[in-house]
Amino acid sequence: MQAKTPKDSRTILTDLVLPSETNPLNNLFGGELLARMDRAASIAARRHSRRIVVTASVNFVAFNKAIPLGSVVTVEAAVSRAFKTSMEIFIDVWVEDRESGMKSKANEAIYTFVAVDETGIPVAVPALEPETKLEKDRFIAALRRKQLSLVLAGKMKPKEATELKALFLD
Repeated sequence: MQAKTPKDSRTILTDLVLPSETNPLNNLFGGELLARMDRAASIAARRHSRRIVVTASVNFVAFNKAIPLGSVVTVEAAVSRAFKTSMEIFIDVWVEDRESGMKSKANEAIYTFVAVDETGIPVAVPALEPETKLEKDRFIAALRRKQLSLVLAGKMKPKEATELKALFLD
């Protein structure tokens, strides 16, 4: 199986915030943003694996900035690390200023997807070869996040989490 780069999976979805998608403060519902991020991440995971993919977990979400009614919102997703059958997808959310057109980062998230066959059995995915500094940083951090998740779930002993231990040793 040939390795791929994050740009091979890059997915960009751009849309408007409509009245039916807002809360009483006229800002985008968080759940609506989660759904948009899930769709973009799903496409990115599918592009990387070329298989059916399912959302395994929402590892992290930061709602840093409200997104008002009428805003143009861009959701960018790309695979940040591929494991045996799972892929971590890093998602950046940008909002475009109505007058200047300048984009500012509003939110970010990290989702995990698993590639499966037609019967729902997990299948192997290609390795990922990061190219840019940001891609390399996200790639390295993904293993730490996975190890932390496994330790917290009791599926890995803390002493086996070598990447996590390295954070605390000189």
